[in-house]
Amino acid sequence: MANGKSLLLGVLFGSAVGASVSLLTTPSSGEELRSKVKDQSDRLRDIAQQIREDGLDLKNQLSKTSKEGAALLKDLSQDIKTSIESWKETIEPHQENLQEHLRQIEESIKELEDKMKDDSKQEV
Repeated sequence: MANGKSLLLGVLFGSAVGASVSLLTTPSSGEELRSKVKDQSDRLRDIAQQIREDGLDLKNQLSKTSKEGAALLKDLSQDIKTSIESWKETIEPHQENLQEHLRQIEESIKELEDKMKDDSKQEV
């Protein structure tokens, strides 16, 4: 933010100096010069006021957007938690069935291994 202020002040100061130099180096009468200086200073004041208003609008918009974003993130995280809990509840009965099937498969494999061992002993 400090770099933005420095840049803005540099631009404003540079504009004022440039305007002053150009006004002072051009040939014109005193009345014309005063009129030009007044017009330039009024224009510069208007630009500075517009920049200030735009900066405040931007600040307010950023504040509003960050608040809305925080609320959306909170809602989203709550929705995700609810979805995960629902998924866990849905998958739990199936998980128990899968574990039972795995246990049965392991028992069958063990029985087959034992049977193969017995068959190989009988052949020898």
